[in-house]
Amino acid sequence: MSTVAAGLVLTGGASRRLGIDKATLRVAGESLADRTARVLTSVADPVLEVGPGLTRLEAVREAVPGQGPLAAMAAGGAALAARGAGERAVLVVAVDLPALDPALLRLLVAAPPADAVVPRVGGRAQVLCARYSPGALVQAAALVGAGERSVRALLGTGSVAWIDEHEWGRVTTVTCFADVDTPEDAHAIGLERPG
Repeated sequence: MSTVAAGLVLTGGASRRLGIDKATLRVAGESLADRTARVLTSVADPVLEVGPGLTRLEAVREAVPGQGPLAAMAAGGAALAARGAGERAVLVVAVDLPALDPALLRLLVAAPPADAVVPRVGGRAQVLCARYSPGALVQAAALVGAGERSVRALLGTGSVAWIDEHEWGRVTTVTCFADVDTPEDAHAIGLERPG
């Protein structure tokens, strides 16, 4: 497996509980979309946005937007393959991780080969801050075609290397995994509304 990974930033979520597009929230004056893209491009190449085009990255869309992150991963994997990056492992990152740490992403890239390299926090799989093999993204497309919507279903189709706190804790803190789903989350993390 190449030591250089490609990357996908998923920006197409509906943000229903938050009430505004979470990608537009700001941390230290920078939108979450731009910050996530910047952090991911510091580790991966090429990097695509799967979503409506909220970053300076090239944006691609699912055939039917709004079908969830598994469909976004499948679309992003196909787009990377079409651009000649289909043999690289892929870092898949949701846009709502305001403390995303490049050190964690480098740890994921350096992990031994597996279909999925997934951090766990308190036993909970962080499937949208993980590394996937090209074959796993092809499998994601097959699952979507069969009507599946859960990224966790993808973990049952191949080998998974779990990265637990004794490993990720050497390079980052639990704050790296804090995501934004509600106005309370945004307030607790200190995010600013766009404006």
